[in-house]
Amino acid sequence: MDNLTSGSTFFLMGFTDIREIQILHAVLFLLIYLAALLGNLLIILVTTKDHCLHTPMYFFLKNLSFLDLGLISITVPKSITNCLMNYNTISFLGCVSQVFFFFSLATTEVALLTVMSYDRYVAICHPLRYNSIMSHGSCVRMAASSWLSGGLNAILHMASTFSTPICGSPEVHQFFCDVPQLLSLACSPNPGEFVVIRLSLVFDFGCFMFIDISYIYVFSTVLRMPSREGRARAFSTCLPHLIVVTLFLSSSFFAYLHPLPKSPSLLDLLISVFYTVVPPTMNPLIYSLRNKDMKTALKKLRMNRVCQLI
Repeated sequence: MDNLTSGSTFFLMGFTDIREIQILHAVLFLLIYLAALLGNLLIILVTTKDHCLHTPMYFFLKNLSFLDLGLISITVPKSITNCLMNYNTISFLGCVSQVFFFFSLATTEVALLTVMSYDRYVAICHPLRYNSIMSHGSCVRMAASSWLSGGLNAILHMASTFSTPICGSPEVHQFFCDVPQLLSLACSPNPGEFVVIRLSLVFDFGCFMFIDISYIYVFSTVLRMPSREGRARAFSTCLPHLIVVTLFLSSSFFAYLHPLPKSPSLLDLLISVFYTVVPPTMNPLIYSLRNKDMKTALKKLRMNRVCQLI
């Protein structure tokens, strides 16, 4: 039995120990990471530069892009480095940092996605009251509450996960320090962390239900719209958002609720990709390539850049 101390080292076993597949994994993760990096930085740049996008929806979208940058940056670069260097260790402090920032950013993202669904509900179902309900002060308070909830949840997870001694080899069968895998190393059950996980799942499920109810009202209002173009625009914004939220939360529910096998399968590893890598990569595609206002702002930014060069 070993106590988890600042001198401990964990081994991230990843997807495989076959060298060729490790290189392939590194290349795929690098391409995905660069795409997420570029997409989210573009959203931050455009929503900052274009004054037409200084609205509640794009204020929340900018926050979401910051979250996505952090969420993918705390896990993927380390995994890429390990695969390229054929070096699968992570320090105790590095593992603690991954757990803290993962839960902080992931919880904040769930809360922010809930706020964004409420923003769409107010915009479509109560358009005349939109400016009064979604004032700048209200938006700042909603965003701040989302970040605060993420930080509090992360502190609880970090404190409870690393308070239990481990038995045997500290091998984490994941490409990052995932809590279910860390709990499987404990010498005895960790009731504190199980309570925290259940509280987190209740919070996530509550957010998921709120998002679903918001979109039920949104879709019922959209279907009554006389304008076909208006219906198409509303559906093109809301449906992809709902799909990504469902994918993000359902995969995390599966990972944290199903019994952890002694030898995790490839499916368990792939499921973790859906709540760590897919959302930060998909969100820029949904909110930029499928959004008319974002396309117009990107064209305007590109034209201004060309004019400056000329």
